[in-house]
Amino acid sequence: MSRGPMFADHDSTEVIEIPEDPQPPKKKSRRGRTIVLITLLVLALLAGGGLIAGGLYYRSVEGSIDRVDAFKDVPAESRPQKVADDAKNILILGSDSRDPENTTGTRSDTIILAHLPKGRGSAQMISIPRDLWVSVPKSKDGQHGGRDAKINSAFAWGGIPLTVQTVEKYTGVRVDHVAIIDFAGFQEIIDALDGVEIDVEQSFTSIHKPHRKFTKGPQTLDGAAALDYARERYAFRDGDFARMRHQQQLIKAVLDKAASGGLLTNPGRLNSFLRATADAVSVDETMSVFDTATELRHLRSGSLTFLTSPNKGSGRVGSESVVLDDPQKAKALYDAVRRDSVPDLLNAAK
Repeated sequence: MSRGPMFADHDSTEVIEIPEDPQPPKKKSRRGRTIVLITLLVLALLAGGGLIAGGLYYRSVEGSIDRVDAFKDVPAESRPQKVADDAKNILILGSDSRDPENTTGTRSDTIILAHLPKGRGSAQMISIPRDLWVSVPKSKDGQHGGRDAKINSAFAWGGIPLTVQTVEKYTGVRVDHVAIIDFAGFQEIIDALDGVEIDVEQSFTSIHKPHRKFTKGPQTLDGAAALDYARERYAFRDGDFARMRHQQQLIKAVLDKAASGGLLTNPGRLNSFLRATADAVSVDETMSVFDTATELRHLRSGSLTFLTSPNKGSGRVGSESVVLDDPQKAKALYDAVRRDSVPDLLNAAK
């Protein structure tokens, strides 16, 4: 067999060979998606080699990734000004197309604003509760919005563009890119890593068939079990807040496994991982996955800070159960994001 493309791990001089002529993943259908930064950050671990052949390989993977027109219907006059030119903000959103609880496929179950500061030495990932009560702008067709509602209503009423517009209006932060992953495809990514280590916070039984039992403490989860763990909310007193914590926990676990689990030295597993990743991810039309991953190549899970958008907890607006905004604390946090002041951002999140 002839030699395929090679690249080097940026922390060593070892050259790693990738199988020749990897088959590009099949284009995925336009189904509901859950969004997480996981793909970019794990690819960042793999993109640090710097050899031309490795770069060409990754660019061939990028060519198979679906693109979405995230900003098409976002009015230019409504968008916040870009304050810190060297920083970058990526909106991560979507829904789980195969979640048994997802009966409509039209809501955005996960919303994360990822802030990448100047220098890219860290990243702050701010989870926005899907039931946060905010002002949603009017949809392009004029039939929806123009009123206060749960933030994930924007996705149902106007797709990704209205969600971008809603998040920008609420935070005052300009969104540079949108990254999208179908969470149902997350299972294949984890299986390509031979599972991940998770410290389960409390024992529980999932409501989803086959009703897995999770025991409190550290354990290895395969893709199906990890997906079930990240979906569950009814087993926990704080519901969606627990689900957000577990999704964040899963992101860190995958990053740690990719960095230390021998993925770079196993061509077969590496190829499987890249195929699963390319099949799960979508990004906006202007985003270069390869370039962004290269920018983030020095990040590890310890460089990530996971936060939750400031709020006053659950409450009711009329007949609806919602998450109530904490406007004073939220303004301080998102102002720090806009100015790219990480110390102020972390202080505002306390």
